[in-house]
Amino acid sequence: MKKLILFIPLILFLLMGIFLYKGLFLNPQQLDSALEGKPVPAFQLEKLETPGEMITNEDLKGKVSMLNVWATWCPSCKYEHPYLMQLARQNLVPIYGINYRDERALAVRELSRQGDPYTLNIYDKDGRLGLDLGVYGAPESFIVDHNGVIRYRYAGPVDMRVWKETLYPMIQQLQAEAAKDKAS
Repeated sequence: MKKLILFIPLILFLLMGIFLYKGLFLNPQQLDSALEGKPVPAFQLEKLETPGEMITNEDLKGKVSMLNVWATWCPSCKYEHPYLMQLARQNLVPIYGINYRDERALAVRELSRQGDPYTLNIYDKDGRLGLDLGVYGAPESFIVDHNGVIRYRYAGPVDMRVWKETLYPMIQQLQAEAAKDKAS
């Protein structure tokens, strides 16, 4: 019995090693989202640029859109910002920003300096909406259909490859579905 007890640390070490080895092959940008296929959580928050003016989840319905969670403290958000500006100029889809756990003045200053790619910007000071969306960190983007249902979640900065290979084909498909629904 005493000899068996001596092997317990080795067995635990091997089990932990297998678990960690498996984790090396997981893609952190493909995290599961419990909200895919469900409506954007109900919220009522202020616009970033105009305190006191409220935005709700109902304001996001009617068009296929992209929700982009960002913050001034986020280096990856700074990396993706020029590409979001390029997308905004192309006007392919409305991009709604969620300024996540940030200081309003810093965020407004950043957008005035770097440009504002957002159709509207939601100020989520306390991170309540981010928490309801299951945000792990910034940046994260959500593709939302015309009925306000989250269809896809992407964790990490949006760049040309992600846009062309993943997000834009999905947006085009959802826009075609929306046009079909509108015609019927």
